[in-house]
Amino acid sequence: MIQQDYLHDGERLDDLQRNGYRIIQNPEKFCFGMDAVLLSSFAKLTKGQRVLDLGTGTGILPLLLCAKTQAASYEALEIQEESADMARRSIAYNHLEDKIHVTTGDIRNTSEIYGKQSFDAVVTNPPYMTDTHGLKNPDMPKAIARHEVLCTLEDVIRESAAVLKPKRSFFMVHRPFRLAEIMQTMSKYHLEPKRMCLVHPYIDKEPNMVLIEGVKDGRSRITVEPPIIVYKSPNVYTDQLLKLYGYQ
Repeated sequence: MIQQDYLHDGERLDDLQRNGYRIIQNPEKFCFGMDAVLLSSFAKLTKGQRVLDLGTGTGILPLLLCAKTQAASYEALEIQEESADMARRSIAYNHLEDKIHVTTGDIRNTSEIYGKQSFDAVVTNPPYMTDTHGLKNPDMPKAIARHEVLCTLEDVIRESAAVLKPKRSFFMVHRPFRLAEIMQTMSKYHLEPKRMCLVHPYIDKEPNMVLIEGVKDGRSRITVEPPIIVYKSPNVYTDQLLKLYGYQ
């Protein structure tokens, strides 16, 4: 099919700068951000692994991870059918149907959908804001992506732990202001924090993202990696960030 056959009204096809892959997005709804790109570089996946992406949106993480790793297959769970449909069309456009499968479903029911201890790794870019924190976006798709309208941090961590095999990894990007809650909740569900990296917009600014890896039933020891600095001057990325994006 030609490119236009994959697109609905208001949608566009964006180049991911990886393996020639492209993603379908609607700028009036929700487009992926830097957090997904950074998480795809932070996640350490190995050959043959079965991976789950919780809250896949339009499928950005499985697409990037397909380009960057040798994991065998990806399951992607998304509650909004419109986003799940866009993800499926992007997967078809890139001819990745044999590697990525999208399910429309609720994160709170993840272990019922897939079964317990069924994955080698879980990746997730969940809503950052609590249901009462900040001003909700009046556009529901964006509100669901950014606020805990349909699931909480605890839901994400609980279900990730349930579907992970012992000694396997959980990778998440979130906000530093919730770091104490993140650590406490991970420990509650036996996802031992093992790696952490803070992301700063500028070298002299406080971090606005945190990348974290936990291991199910892992031993207590965490490595804090060197921070990622995004900009060296307004609208100019650092060499470090360009390398993560694949431009160097």
